[in-house]
Amino acid sequence: MRLSTIERKRFRVRKKLKSVSKGRYRLSVSRSSKNISAQIIDDVKNITLVSASSIDKNIKGQKKNKSELSTIVAEMLAKKANEKNIKKIYFDRGIYKYHGRVKIFADTLRKNGMEF
Repeated sequence: MRLSTIERKRFRVRKKLKSVSKGRYRLSVSRSSKNISAQIIDDVKNITLVSASSIDKNIKGQKKNKSELSTIVAEMLAKKANEKNIKKIYFDRGIYKYHGRVKIFADTLRKNGMEF
């Protein structure tokens, strides 16, 4: 089975992260042209612990630009993670470059107490 370029990039990034970060949860980010979402995943148990998205009802009503949506979603995710005592994670950017909205998202998480 031949993998597409996007799938190869996703597996390559994830493999590097998993080899370096043992004993931490994975923060997976996905974005589209309008929205951004993220979830903290326990890879050992294969469950999602915490998730946040710009499609949620309380965020969707606000008329914000895309970079402001990234900061709002990051603050919401950090708040939910702090309630579950999750501090140390590793940042899985997936196929996206660490630039623009993804970088704003990561910087906001760091400001709110997440370590990666």
